[in-house]
Amino acid sequence: MILSDENIIMLMASLAFVVLCLLSMGILIYIRKKRYQRSVIKKIQATDDDWSAIENHNESLDISGANKSKNFFLNILSMIGLKTNPNRSGEEADIKIKFLRAGLRGKNIPTIFWGVKFLLAIGLPVSFIISAFLFFPDMKNQAVLWIAIFLSLLGLYLPDLWLKLKTSKRKDKITKGFPDALDLLVVCVEAGMGLDGAINRVGKELELNQPELSEEFNALNLELRAGKARPTALKNLAKRTDIDDVNSLVTVLLQTDRFGTSVAKALRVFSDSFRTARYQRAEEAAAKMATKLLFPLAVCIFPAMFVVILGPICITIYRVMINPS
Repeated sequence: MILSDENIIMLMASLAFVVLCLLSMGILIYIRKKRYQRSVIKKIQATDDDWSAIENHNESLDISGANKSKNFFLNILSMIGLKTNPNRSGEEADIKIKFLRAGLRGKNIPTIFWGVKFLLAIGLPVSFIISAFLFFPDMKNQAVLWIAIFLSLLGLYLPDLWLKLKTSKRKDKITKGFPDALDLLVVCVEAGMGLDGAINRVGKELELNQPELSEEFNALNLELRAGKARPTALKNLAKRTDIDDVNSLVTVLLQTDRFGTSVAKALRVFSDSFRTARYQRAEEAAAKMATKLLFPLAVCIFPAMFVVILGPICITIYRVMINPS
């Protein structure tokens, strides 16, 4: 049987259609498989990085009629953040931990943050362009364009800079208050309290002097009451604070829980070693102080001293050379 040209073209088109259908099915199967793997990974990660207990507690504190206008404005920012950045829902653990380290808790915090970035990136250049046309009509269009682009980039970067500064400031406060919290924890455990009760007691005692550290201990207590295992809750505490001293304390508590040793003795040994390490860090900072003072001395103080000391002498020598008589 001899195939005509039209039959060959139809056969090739049919084969191409079949191959395209098979390729599309393969791509769909591959995408579904990847989505299933991602969902499984998220479920596995959710057992360790689920912050719902903390977020729900903070949201319950904010449900009041006094802040309706504030909540309405925050909801608008959250909607803007979802519309402008739909690929990031704010449910990922790595996104949440960045805001938790800054002390920002709540399910809508990431979307509000992205909404603020969008408003600043749009609002700053638009406000500048309007003010430039109203108050500086002689300004060149090219200069207005470049300044507007700079303000737009600045609006995108300012929230990130604010978040970094807030996180750094909060870490410094937690670091300064950690020695007092450790001493209180040692006293409570040695007095016969359990570790969970001691953590709850220390969190209440530090509410006035160290509110940031008290908030972290209260969050740890909330996770324990929500049913999380103690090792998981302690690891979450270390992730939220991201401080070496807190990580060391969590490691000690995890080791005592794993090997069944005395918590009071382990905390006493850790407290003594921590106090020694604090003294060593203070001595190291004092030893570096002389080196750090060299630059301000050489740039700011020595020139002024030279002017005060050598200035009158130079003036006198100049006058003598000008008028030797």
